[in-house]
Amino acid sequence: MATPALKAKELGNKAYKAKQFDTAIKHYDEAIALDPTDITFYNNKGAVNFEKGNYEAVIEVCLKAVDIGREEGSDYKHIAKALARVGKAYMKLDDLDKSMYYYDKAITEHRDPNILNERSQVLKMVKEKEKLAYINPEKSQEEKAKGNEKFKQGKYAEAIEFYNEAIKRNPADHVPYSNRAACYTKLMEFGLAMQDCDKCIELNPTFIKGYLRKAAVLKIDKPAEAKAVYEKALELDPNNAEARQGLQHCAQSLRNLKPEDRAKLAMNDPEIQQILQDPSMQVILEQMQKDPAAAQEHLKNAAVRDKFMKLVESGIVRVG
Repeated sequence: MATPALKAKELGNKAYKAKQFDTAIKHYDEAIALDPTDITFYNNKGAVNFEKGNYEAVIEVCLKAVDIGREEGSDYKHIAKALARVGKAYMKLDDLDKSMYYYDKAITEHRDPNILNERSQVLKMVKEKEKLAYINPEKSQEEKAKGNEKFKQGKYAEAIEFYNEAIKRNPADHVPYSNRAACYTKLMEFGLAMQDCDKCIELNPTFIKGYLRKAAVLKIDKPAEAKAVYEKALELDPNNAEARQGLQHCAQSLRNLKPEDRAKLAMNDPEIQQILQDPSMQVILEQMQKDPAAAQEHLKNAAVRDKFMKLVESGIVRVG
């Protein structure tokens, strides 16, 4: 048979589920008055105060719950729950250091998956806060300048360290990513260079050096992809000499390939894939293969002609 204290707790639970928070607190207070040794009454009251946004009250009642729990030898899971709720309240108050402190204490009591997940979220917030506090564009420029000097001296590994610091000081600046990519390219760390080029372009899609450095890496063994990047660079600056020379180099590299090798490379080109997957182009190509007269008729259409010439240049379609 339920005791008066447990009956009061049940009334509090019903009020809590109905979002009648003041009524719930009244019942939990009654339960505590009837039996001040039950940690769950304090924990439940803390949950209600959390829903009300009264985080200072959460901290007070849950710390009391911990004290009661230790005195009464309560289940460690209940003590962990109380400590975690204190941590959550401090998180809401933007006191992340205290939040982490109480979450750490909670998991020493019980490594509950939910508590571990909440702690991970707070840890992310701590790191993000530290990251934001570290941002200083002026310091970033200083570190970038030091990196530039090391690059000029051919000390690429040392330059990378300065560019790393420049990025930490101002992650929104695209230039250190571009400069670091140049270092990685010199050190033949092409995968890392590509990552930095992509980040640079993501931060500033109009910064031509990002494209030029990306194409310089790609042209080593992916001339078709490099050609597309050089073409993008020329959209930004039609007179850019490096992009023009790079485009010519890629075109020559592709011409020097055997037709079957050129076609194989082209199959990795997203534009080529799109053309080949276009149902209307599939029908047109089939007709052109069977009927030369139909080919002439289809090529009068500028859009079809452009796609067809793209396939010819790539070696996918052979004429003559």
